[in-house]
Amino acid sequence: MVKLGDRLREERKKQGFSIDEVARATKIRMEFLEAIEKGEYKKLPSSAYAQGFVKNYVDYLGLPEKELIPLFRREFNEKEFLGVLPQSFTKPKEVALEGVRIKRPFTIGLGIFIVLLLYIFFQYRAAFFSPSLTVISPKEATILSTQIIVVRGTTEPNATVTVNNIPTLVDSSGEYTKEITVFPGTVTITVKATNSFGKFSTIERHISVK
Repeated sequence: MVKLGDRLREERKKQGFSIDEVARATKIRMEFLEAIEKGEYKKLPSSAYAQGFVKNYVDYLGLPEKELIPLFRREFNEKEFLGVLPQSFTKPKEVALEGVRIKRPFTIGLGIFIVLLLYIFFQYRAAFFSPSLTVISPKEATILSTQIIVVRGTTEPNATVTVNNIPTLVDSSGEYTKEITVFPGTVTITVKATNSFGKFSTIERHISVK
């Protein structure tokens, strides 16, 4: 059976062309043309280049493309060609999966580390921040006609609250209520919330009592 490379070499010599002349005319490197004539397709850069080089060579010599391109495809051994390529080209999925296997433990470990940091922060945030505190009533600059004043507000459930230095009960939702007795005139009410780490918040209300 006639080989493609033999057919091309015979036709080239018949037309009086040297390999160098064909290389200059087709812009195909001389070593690639020699590889095609010898049927050593694995020396070509890639399968796509191999077919393109053969097509250009066939066209240059004026040979029937419909006859010789199928002949090239029968001779071309794709498995042999892939066997000489680097493993990174022939097994991209395996490389990608390996990257995933390396990345997954790192991602899981990082996630656990972040969760642990957040847990520690929320458990011990009281050591760094003063407790939240609001005074719902009385409002600032309120004028009252009674000497019994109900002080209400909210804080953190684990905080202790004093109203004018008098301890006040804080329920599980953080709400507190305290009745105090004051004298007529301008009165200052001081509400103080302190957490277990000694951090505190203070709010003052200035009211007038008739």
